[in-house]
Amino acid sequence: MKIILKMSYTMVIIPPPPPFTTALAAAERRMGRGSSNSSSLGFGGKKKESAWKCVDNCGACCKLLKGPTFPSPEDIFDDPFDIQLYNSLIGADGWCIHFDKATRKCSIYSDRPYFCRVEPDVFFTLYGIERKKFNKEACSSCVDTIKAVHGSSSQELDNFNNAIWKDCT
Repeated sequence: MKIILKMSYTMVIIPPPPPFTTALAAAERRMGRGSSNSSSLGFGGKKKESAWKCVDNCGACCKLLKGPTFPSPEDIFDDPFDIQLYNSLIGADGWCIHFDKATRKCSIYSDRPYFCRVEPDVFFTLYGIERKKFNKEACSSCVDTIKAVHGSSSQELDNFNNAIWKDCT
């Protein structure tokens, strides 16, 4: 006698991980510039969360080739045009061709591609991050990227941490 078991499976499509995912759990994290959000601790108090902001003299996000622990453009983008554009920005040294290393600034900042913008809508489009989780995800992404590019004991990481926690004390 032959018994055949039929099993049904539910297919779950998981979006690609965010480009910077070492500090927090990648798939569960994925920005309100300049404002602090707060959430309840359960004891009547409020816990302040860090508010994402870009910090001068960092440029970690402009290092476009960060290594195998970061997703490739093909993992991030659905549109082949975005993949091609991203790849066209990568210089021979892995840095964006528009990043001025002397000033540590983007030479096309006001005209940079949408995927270079740390904004709630961009994080939602690329990573499925809801607006209410923007600050947490943006801060986490920056910390991970700064550590990968500049190191865990870098002045850039200290500057970033000081800037985002300044209004939360």
